[in-house]
Amino acid sequence: MDRRSFLRAAGAAGITGTAATAGCLGGSGGEPVELTNETDGYPQPPENVPEERSIDTASFSTTSVEGTDVPLAPIEAALYWHRRREARFADARGESQYERSRITGAVLSPAPDGGDSDPVAAWPEEDRIVCYCGCPHHLSSLRAASLIESGYEEVYVIDEGFWAWQDGGYPMAGSAVTDRPETRAIRGRTGAEFAGEMAWAWHDASGQREAAPIDADGGYLLELKFSGLTRTTPIRVETPAYELQAPLGDLLSGVVTGPDE
Repeated sequence: MDRRSFLRAAGAAGITGTAATAGCLGGSGGEPVELTNETDGYPQPPENVPEERSIDTASFSTTSVEGTDVPLAPIEAALYWHRRREARFADARGESQYERSRITGAVLSPAPDGGDSDPVAAWPEEDRIVCYCGCPHHLSSLRAASLIESGYEEVYVIDEGFWAWQDGGYPMAGSAVTDRPETRAIRGRTGAEFAGEMAWAWHDASGQREAAPIDADGGYLLELKFSGLTRTTPIRVETPAYELQAPLGDLLSGVVTGPDE
């Protein structure tokens, strides 16, 4: 199925995520600080606000999601907006990933469509929105494209992704802000006619998800940065041609293909 068909299917199946309302701010030393009311996408007011400067957003590179161009904001620009509270932030990953570590103030708005309890739905369409994920921008570009198609006027994706934010020591919240999950690579293949569409991996119990584009030859590479998994954990893989579920260890041991291949 294409992305728009997937959006409809996801809504019908009730694929949702619920934003956490509290967390811990990860800083350099000192005790964690309790955060509440993370629904507007803004961080708490910072102690030091950067001086105003111009950012040429027209110079940003873009990625295309089924014909929708999504601007990729360099992490320095995203950090500047964050420190000046000039953008709302939306985490396009799953609920478990969001609860463990996220950009301070960001809301949970899972790819592809934000789910049934999406806080972004209440935000004005003219406000600046920055989406992010860890891939570094497969999930976030899907979420951003959906917002752009829904009428939001200024939507960006952090080009380098969430883990570059962690590497920079920038403001984070969550229960495990210093942890970085192991990357597990699932290689698969489907029909070449699906090139440019997306393959997905889901851990349904925790809401963790990942996506990757299908290459011209039908191959895809899903790089999972999921927490709390073992080789026996069931993972669901979905492509436009097939859907299957298997233990993670089995999916890592060879090339994933459909039942008729």
